[in-house]
Amino acid sequence: MFQITRKVGRAELILDAKKLGNDYLLTLMGGKEHAGAVAVGVFDEKSQRASSSVISLPGHREEQIALQGARHVSKATRQTTVFIVGIHLDDITPEEIRDTVSISDEMVKSFITFYKRSNNTVGEKK
Repeated sequence: MFQITRKVGRAELILDAKKLGNDYLLTLMGGKEHAGAVAVGVFDEKSQRASSSVISLPGHREEQIALQGARHVSKATRQTTVFIVGIHLDDITPEEIRDTVSISDEMVKSFITFYKRSNNTVGEKK
């Protein structure tokens, strides 16, 4: 359905999004692919709010990317979102971490823009 690739320092990040019925499955991988964190985002029609929960594997630090990405996608799509993130670079530097987090956020926003254009929801109520 949607795929975007971005080069970040030594890594190539790939965001892939697929529809699962009315819901969405996103994966964001880079470097040595793996499942580092898995988040589920849900949209509550009554409160008009999205929330998310995350499970992070021991020793992995992708939880914030997964948690925020799942929540943002669920808010935009008003559907359940499962977001799996696995990014690994040996000896990653603080600068590479900052760049990876920033580019990951931009990639999620690119998917949301694609979703809104595809579904003509640019003017949806907030």
